[in-house]
Amino acid sequence: MGMSVASARGGGNGRRRRGRHLAPISEINVTPFVDVMLVLLIIFMVAAPLLTVGVPIDLPETQARALNSETQPITVSVDSEGRIYLQETEIPLDEVVPKLQAIAQAGYEERIYVRGDRSADYGTVMRVMARISAAGFRNLGLVTLQEQDS
Repeated sequence: MGMSVASARGGGNGRRRRGRHLAPISEINVTPFVDVMLVLLIIFMVAAPLLTVGVPIDLPETQARALNSETQPITVSVDSEGRIYLQETEIPLDEVVPKLQAIAQAGYEERIYVRGDRSADYGTVMRVMARISAAGFRNLGLVTLQEQDS
């Protein structure tokens, strides 16, 4: 923020006469403010895509089309080491169903997505799906990546 002093009549031809009153300019210099805002905008543009990634999983590729959903889906993920995550929180297999039932009691009726790492044990992914299905959740979906044409 800067403030300068100029003559009351304005105009600055470089000469100053004696006896003139100097009045402060009460304008705010917004250039540093705009600079800071542009830097923050760039930071958020770079950081925003990184915030959406949850548990790092190497998903298998299929030819299935993407689903459109406007609500935040519930995802149960199984990583390559067999660890199970509800959203981004690691939980044991025995706690998957009680936590999903607690979420369902809050009014969640959308599809539950199961994400299994490509190198995850198939049996672990199937155990997770079987427990969810046995608990009465019939709207399950497997998440994959779109298959690339080669």
